[in-house]
Amino acid sequence: MAKYNLRLTFNTDGNKFDLRSAYAYLCNLKHLTTYIMHNRFISIACASLLLAGCTATGGDRLVEISRDTMADKVRGAWAGKMIGVMYGRPMEFACNDRMYTDSILWTPEKVTASLLEDDIYGQMCFMSTLERLGLDAPVDSLAHDFAYAGFSLCHANLQGRKNYLDGLRGDEISTPANNIHCDDIDFQIECDFIGFINPLMPASSDSLCARVGAIMSAGDGLYAGMYVSALHTLAYGCADIDSIVTKALGAIPAESGYALAINDVIECHRKNPGDWTATWHMLNDKYAPYDICTPYLPFNIDAKLNGAYIVTALLYGQGDWKRTMDIAVGCGQDTDCNTSNAAAVLGIIYGYNAIPDIYKSHIPAIADEFFDHTEYSLNKAVDVTLGFMEQCVTRSGGHVTDEAFFIRPQQPAAPEYRPGHQNLRIAGTIAVADRNPAMRFTGNWTPFTYGDGDSDPYLVASKPGDRLDIDFDGTGIAILGSWDTDGSRASVSIDGRHDRDIDTYYVTMAGKYQGNRAYLYFITGLPQGRHTLSMENLADRNPASAGNRLYVERALIYR
Repeated sequence: MAKYNLRLTFNTDGNKFDLRSAYAYLCNLKHLTTYIMHNRFISIACASLLLAGCTATGGDRLVEISRDTMADKVRGAWAGKMIGVMYGRPMEFACNDRMYTDSILWTPEKVTASLLEDDIYGQMCFMSTLERLGLDAPVDSLAHDFAYAGFSLCHANLQGRKNYLDGLRGDEISTPANNIHCDDIDFQIECDFIGFINPLMPASSDSLCARVGAIMSAGDGLYAGMYVSALHTLAYGCADIDSIVTKALGAIPAESGYALAINDVIECHRKNPGDWTATWHMLNDKYAPYDICTPYLPFNIDAKLNGAYIVTALLYGQGDWKRTMDIAVGCGQDTDCNTSNAAAVLGIIYGYNAIPDIYKSHIPAIADEFFDHTEYSLNKAVDVTLGFMEQCVTRSGGHVTDEAFFIRPQQPAAPEYRPGHQNLRIAGTIAVADRNPAMRFTGNWTPFTYGDGDSDPYLVASKPGDRLDIDFDGTGIAILGSWDTDGSRASVSIDGRHDRDIDTYYVTMAGKYQGNRAYLYFITGLPQGRHTLSMENLADRNPASAGNRLYVERALIYR
């Protein structure tokens, strides 16, 4: 049986660290220099013997991690998310097609606002369901609690919620045919806890990811969550970030677009180990132009692009908290999510005690305060995570004592490849504001503008028989607008053949702001060529709807 750590400690500022965690922390040259400057000593030679390689996965042997060490790593994981999300928050979608090279103004008190962040409380909704129903809770139960949670959602999460409310169940909730956003970043944001509770067990992590991820993702969106969760699982047994990011690829299909993007980052880092901006330029040229969710904006929430930014930050940051977070922010786009994911990996590797005080010193003051929309504080989240971990370790052939976790490590095992929309590309847009003759409105359509920061003109149908016709050249089309409490049902035909009826009723207004339009309808896989979409407002409406209004803002044409 392999031992994870020796019972050797050193003392600094009154805090004890186990030798393995201490060495992982000191491996970073900046931290090592700091300790030398302060005349502190640790036997690097002894520690090197302990960390000659990362913990191997697979086989019959068990790996021992002391309970104290594990608790420190779990607290480090959640604290890393809290710190990272607030470090990246000021630049969230502020640099969408360029790097951010200025500094981030940070004070320890800024971490307080992490209690309000959806990047954390969103996944706690799933934790709550698993606490109530157990680790085998079915997709529908997880989706039900997510659908009726008291917080708003966007993009893939929002479509998954509406799909569930509209009657879709199980693995059908967010297939590519049912969710145009399935390749978005959403599950990547909400997957961390799955890796947290499966130390050294990426196969078990993938299994839970498949159920939780089905609610809002498929294709690269699902593989994003599996990959980031695998980063966390492997970080429990390895301080070598290069090894972690490479080995985690085994948890997802090699032919997926997400895996290809991560491999591109690894290769670019190998060729340019001292210049993260070279990797950013490669990603910006190769991946940034392609986001089928918001292709008419530089705003990009494609999972593989933002996931590649996470890995860029980890590889070039090489364990330094500030440099890792600065690079995650510097890459732009969804900076708070990406920085949070990356910092959680560091939190597991080094543990809470090794997080620099500038980032964690205020956390004890808020450790018992609840995250928004939850009954979880940091302290409770740590306890619940450790409780789930005991179950996962036992289920996977390990065991737990009062002193330690005895884990049977697993090899990553990729699921069968099932693509999302990764080959779909934008061919053009037709907005109501364009007054393009290819978009024809007949009946009682009236102008509408949300205002309050959203000035784009809509046209709104209000009577049965109001009709929209669009001629387009491509292989697919999406109609963007809004769902609302007075939304109508509509019949949609392609080239004169009825395709399906849609229901634009929703429990609240959803579609305000360009980056969060509701996708009223979409179809892909048509033969390349000229087509006509027809959408007719129906008299039959959802019994819960207050009207027959159909809100349309633009069409996206795909090829």
